[in-house]
Amino acid sequence: MRVTRAGQAFLVAAAMVVAALAMSPAPAQSSDTSTASTQKEAPPSFAEFKASTFRDADGQYIVNGDEPIAGEKKLRQYYDRMVGAYENENGGKGDGSTSLVVNQSGGGDDVWSSSQVGNLTYCVSTSFGSDYDVVVDAMAAGAGLWENASSAVDFVHVSSADSSCTTSNPAVLFSVEPTSTTQYIARAFFPSSGDFERNVLVNSYSLQTSGWPPSNILGHELGHSLGFRHEHTRPEAGTCFEDNNWRPLTPYDSSSIMHYPQCNGTSADLSFSAYDGQGTRAVYGS
Repeated sequence: MRVTRAGQAFLVAAAMVVAALAMSPAPAQSSDTSTASTQKEAPPSFAEFKASTFRDADGQYIVNGDEPIAGEKKLRQYYDRMVGAYENENGGKGDGSTSLVVNQSGGGDDVWSSSQVGNLTYCVSTSFGSDYDVVVDAMAAGAGLWENASSAVDFVHVSSADSSCTTSNPAVLFSVEPTSTTQYIARAFFPSSGDFERNVLVNSYSLQTSGWPPSNILGHELGHSLGFRHEHTRPEAGTCFEDNNWRPLTPYDSSSIMHYPQCNGTSADLSFSAYDGQGTRAVYGS
């Protein structure tokens, strides 16, 4: 998976870089914390931030490599949180928030209910053509990583919906659909996402040629669908900061499946770690 800088959205301050990174086996440039501490650049205006952020075919903005934001209003909210984090880092009016990590929404954890997490239905579009079986198998294996960690989690492939696999199909909770963009290999959603935002979009060619196991790539995306954020947003990573809108579940884990290797991660292939399992059980039980 390669790092794309087109559409890169960045608010640079101290040790934070907000980037629309696509995952890549090649190392990404790390922020120099020693330089950043003396060169505290002011964040761009919202107009500049918006203009530099990749907008997907469905109109959603993509931040942090594979996380969609639906519409300009939510993008502005994201921007405002980042500016607040910048101001706090530099002695301003930030909210002071510093605290595997779970996304926050509405003042609480962004996770599924105990009944819904046991029935996470999805379809895989037949529009993948000759790559259909590859995506089906990778989804099943990626889902198995989380299911093996907690018996409460169950992803269910509804194959009867595959021929009409879209976000508007009421037979499934989310769809897995092809994309031709090269801005990312795959992208997902969070539990708080609206019905028509719940899809996993996959560039099947990149999925098979990235050098990373397709099952781990889609396992990473399914981690987002369970509510888990990128591990490298934690300050211990020293780079690729995203925002403070999360709650820690385990000690920092540089080998997490949710940690980009190019952001000082130590897992070369996005393997599922013991802490990933522990964090899953902390949220959904064993």
